[in-house]
Amino acid sequence: MDYFHKYDANPFTDLAWNIPDQKQGSILVAGGNGQSFQNVIRTAEKLADQFPIKELKIALPNSLKNKLPPLDNIIFLPATDSGSFANSENFKTALDTYDFNLLTGDFSKNSITATAITEACTNTTKPTLITRDTVDLITAKNPELLLMNENIHLFASLASLQKLFRAVYYPKVILLTQPLMQIAEALHKFTLSYPVSIITLHDGQVVIAKNGNVSAAPLEKTDYSALTFWFGEAAGKIAAYNLFNPNNFEEATISALF
Repeated sequence: MDYFHKYDANPFTDLAWNIPDQKQGSILVAGGNGQSFQNVIRTAEKLADQFPIKELKIALPNSLKNKLPPLDNIIFLPATDSGSFANSENFKTALDTYDFNLLTGDFSKNSITATAITEACTNTTKPTLITRDTVDLITAKNPELLLMNENIHLFASLASLQKLFRAVYYPKVILLTQPLMQIAEALHKFTLSYPVSIITLHDGQVVIAKNGNVSAAPLEKTDYSALTFWFGEAAGKIAAYNLFNPNNFEEATISALF
């Protein structure tokens, strides 16, 4: 299987030299709803502490405007009556304003927000990492066109990928009980059919797929556990490494893990 590679250590250590000494680039970190916004704030704070990002903005629904002090690094976007992101030109414009977008999740499950995220991500021209339960939201809203956007990266559990495969009637089945090599084969074929990138976790391995190439790295060799891998820090590091190493997704993502 010449498309499959396993790494027990980071072979791309030279990418660390691409992280600038002076602050460069911009990232938008979006997520949360009127009741839950801690994860998006925490992820953005860790990014700001760990990487020299020139402009780091947090996008929240404006239902939170009266709950938070006015800060220069927060932008408030139109919200639904229930307090989550509404479908608006502001949201779409925000995704095309920054060099890299990170959607951290906790958007709340409603059809208006699902439509807002799906439509904005379908048309964005900027690299966008969609994480956690956000993948389930875009799956619910006819994701076929979104999957044709090469700027989209999916940080998703295997269960979420299983739903996504079913939503687009993909003929290759993903089962949670399958061995690693069968998962790798499915992701190999899926990313040949769709130009999106995929990061998932299966059988103790972080699996990365893009353009038919599949890589795997043991979770135990990274700084994460099966639980903390999904908290937001891993996705934040992947976003930062890809910001400073554009068009080099596999190498940047593997480097971010180790």
